[in-house]
Amino acid sequence: MKTENPERIAVVIPALNEAASLPKVLGDLPWERLAEVVVVDNGSSDQTAAVAQAHGATVLSEPRRGYGWACLAGIEYLKDKQSDILVFLDGDYSDYPDELGDVVRPILEEGYDLVIGSRPQRAGAGALLSHARLGNALATWLIRRLYGFSYTDLGPFRAIRFPKLLAIEMQDKTYGWTVEMQIKAIRHGLRITEVPVRYRQRIGTSKVSGTIKGTILAGWKILWTVFRYARRAA
Repeated sequence: MKTENPERIAVVIPALNEAASLPKVLGDLPWERLAEVVVVDNGSSDQTAAVAQAHGATVLSEPRRGYGWACLAGIEYLKDKQSDILVFLDGDYSDYPDELGDVVRPILEEGYDLVIGSRPQRAGAGALLSHARLGNALATWLIRRLYGFSYTDLGPFRAIRFPKLLAIEMQDKTYGWTVEMQIKAIRHGLRITEVPVRYRQRIGTSKVSGTIKGTILAGWKILWTVFRYARRAA
């Protein structure tokens, strides 16, 4: 697919049982700006893979359950595709894919390496549950105290220069993926910024914040990741 930008922009969408939402996600993406859209089927029991393929995405299978596993599979696939910028967003239609231009603009025009889509200011009613807001606030406060950088969110909608992403050597396989990237970006001296993005109630039930078990496991893993890298030498 021909891209209007000199930089090649690829999108990675981890997806677990998102057949109902993926047509909307893929339909709202600005395909004319993108080199490739990759949907990583993370062990779905519905028609996620078939729906994604029917809507023009490259489909990968990563049966090992975990957000990080899916993202790592997308990264591995794209290593040989000469992508310059990777955009990550969720497959549940909670993000607004048509805001991709806003998320990548600081990289394209201002020389940033990592852009986080920050949700709290523009989240719709009921989109960010109270425990999710509290967890975000605690994690970002700890990052500020331990690493000296002020984030407002650990949001999934983000863009990063692909060579920089490879250099920070992402490892987390599950819930700590987003916070690991943000901490490693600080410690590797990447130029980081945030842009406000809209956020809405997802289609279907969240595998994380929608269950007590998922909320507890995600919260524990995020905090463990924050303290884990604080103990390591830069």
